Amino acid sequence: MDNRITICDPDEEEIDNEIFRDIEPVKWINDDPNYDLDEINMFFHRVDSDQIIYEEKKKKCKFIGKYVMGDVLGEGSYGKVKEVLDSETLCRRAVKILKKKKHLKLPNGEIQREIKLLRILKHKNVINLVDVLYNDEKRKMYLIMEFCVCGLQDMLESTPLKKLPLWQAHDYFCQLLDGLEYLYSKGIVHKDIKPGNLLLTLDGTLKISDFGVAEALDMFSIDDTCKMGQGSPAFQPPEIANGCETFSGFKVDIWSSGVTLYNITTGQYPFEGDTIYKLYENIGKGEYTIPEEVEEPLRSLIAGMLQKEAENRFSLQEIKKHPWTMCRHPRTEDEVPLPPLRGSKCHSMTVLPYLMEYHYGVDENPTYYTEHQLNEERRLQEMDRTSEDQRATCNSHCNNKTNVHSKRRWRKPISCIGLKKFPSCKPS
Repeated sequence: MDNRITICDPDEEEIDNEIFRDIEPVKWINDDPNYDLDEINMFFHRVDSDQIIYEEKKKKCKFIGKYVMGDVLGEGSYGKVKEVLDSETLCRRAVKILKKKKHLKLPNGEIQREIKLLRILKHKNVINLVDVLYNDEKRKMYLIMEFCVCGLQDMLESTPLKKLPLWQAHDYFCQLLDGLEYLYSKGIVHKDIKPGNLLLTLDGTLKISDFGVAEALDMFSIDDTCKMGQGSPAFQPPEIANGCETFSGFKVDIWSSGVTLYNITTGQYPFEGDTIYKLYENIGKGEYTIPEEVEEPLRSLIAGMLQKEAENRFSLQEIKKHPWTMCRHPRTEDEVPLPPLRGSKCHSMTVLPYLMEYHYGVDENPTYYTEHQLNEERRLQEMDRTSEDQRATCNSHCNNKTNVHSKRRWRKPISCIGLKKFPSCKPS
């Protein structure tokens, strides 16, 4: 029972009655079948979805230190990668943006290990760390690196057969060997060689990247023994799949490089499995088949790199002296080009629109969308997301640390909404 007492002012009640005396009850359109719709037609009109125009959000220029921020190049579990421009040298760079609360959760201090290693590595086939910036207020870390347009995995996925011509695969493979040779001279084992971690520049230079699970050997070590393997499952050797506590670090990279060579020349993987457990079981057996179209001497090179026993596996010098590595391959097939960067085949700088807005305050080439176009784009993105989710079970073990699908909801890329006034607009 409600014991509260409401105190009413008689004068106030009389005023309210006077105000609302002449107001009639609300009638909705559907309440009266004889209601004249002409009065409503003065306000409501039917408009086709292609007559509603949206303007894309203006690109606001942002600075991180001396670097001008551009568009997003990629996204993963660690954060985002964006294009940036050095405002002093005008050099094109890439920045890996890491949120502190995320990178603190990564096992064994992956980020700090990567920074420490990259600071001492200087080679044309190893990604170069240019600068490290911190923003304590936003709790973010920015790793400024040299700019690469895509990864080798992106190039493979842009081809129908998911593989490269032999001459092009040979070029990238030799660059990979040069990069590994430099790493070994520094006593560093990468432990996660795969196409997703091999980046490409505009001039076709291959860069070994992602040193999050790499290990620097002690300078007083008598060999390359390692005790921890955290690479991508599909590229792990039998000794790790079988649970060995210690293993040769360099031979792990040889194995994963062999799987990479197998992949870029055949479009397939030597070992597959519906689950990681089944995949490791197949890898542990060391039994695989090389497609019949793979001829000598490539066939013997792959077989030598994918020996089940690490001591029987080719060394780096044996690979470099192998006939397939040393021979010059004719260009019998067309080159697979670098995939477009956000629709731009020329890989134009995404920083330019931000600079135009910063200096002139206007967008000389504004982009407009109709409601119909946005709905169609959203439908296609949802279809792509569904197909990607269906393939995720089969492919997640191949690249478990890259190409992580974003879970964010789709949003309209607009800031201003307008209605185009066409004479074709008809009343409801």
